[in-house]
Amino acid sequence: MTMAFGRKKNKGGDRDDAPQYDEFADYDENEYDYDDELDYESDEFDDEEFDEPAAAAGPTTGPYDYEDVADRLETVADQRLDLGSVIVPVPPGGQLQVEMTPDGAPQAVHLATQHGRITVAAYAAPKTSGQWRSVAADLAETLRKDGATVSVVQGPWGRELHAVTQGADLRFIGVDGYRWMVRLVAAGPSGAADDNSPLVAAARTVLGETVVRRGDEPLPVREPLPVVLPQELADQLAAAHQQQLAAQQQAMQAQMAAMQGGPAYQPEQPPAEPRRGAEGSAMQQLGLN
Repeated sequence: MTMAFGRKKNKGGDRDDAPQYDEFADYDENEYDYDDELDYESDEFDDEEFDEPAAAAGPTTGPYDYEDVADRLETVADQRLDLGSVIVPVPPGGQLQVEMTPDGAPQAVHLATQHGRITVAAYAAPKTSGQWRSVAADLAETLRKDGATVSVVQGPWGRELHAVTQGADLRFIGVDGYRWMVRLVAAGPSGAADDNSPLVAAARTVLGETVVRRGDEPLPVREPLPVVLPQELADQLAAAHQQQLAAQQQAMQAQMAAMQGGPAYQPEQPPAEPRRGAEGSAMQQLGLN
């Protein structure tokens, strides 16, 4: 069940023109993150393809600014996942995948569906709209230099990027808000990111029900807004991370004992922990019904 919020006010003007899967495990979303330094000359990019007219009618749904819908969030709180900077619905049967940094902090959160993976992230932006336009241009150039086939298509919020890479098909959707920009990446096997595919339909539904909590802290343009996990999930991941560190320490002690000619070290069997994703120990998967 989903519930659309009515928008009380418009602070940002017009929008911009208005389970981990083995078959594409080689795809790394961070590799194409526009916050990375890009090695290209801006005057070499042909921007004409980004001058397409806006869709005839803008979307009647979100993404929403938290301040606009805060008083109505309680009625649908059990249907959404609060990640601090973004509050997102979880598709039926979806799984939550949390990507961790080496020190155990959450780096990215993915929604895995039977059709592919959906990632929603918010970034600091100017008060005026237009950031997604430049971000889309940067992304298209970077993807093409990496050998992807990229096309610019029209979606409910304006321009979207459809990229076909060796490891995955991708769909990038961005929306400008008031001092924030939200970007969704849908990744799946060949054909999964085609227009009107089940993955893209699910991605647009998720984005249309997403709430962005920008906060008042001054941040540089394009700075990612922080991901904050719900306490219960954070506790489980912290425990799993500690178990992983303990196992690594035991293995190191066993190796040192063997090198010193001592008796072989017999590590204790660690307790069961959440299933790990295909990308390795950095990913912790938790089923979400």
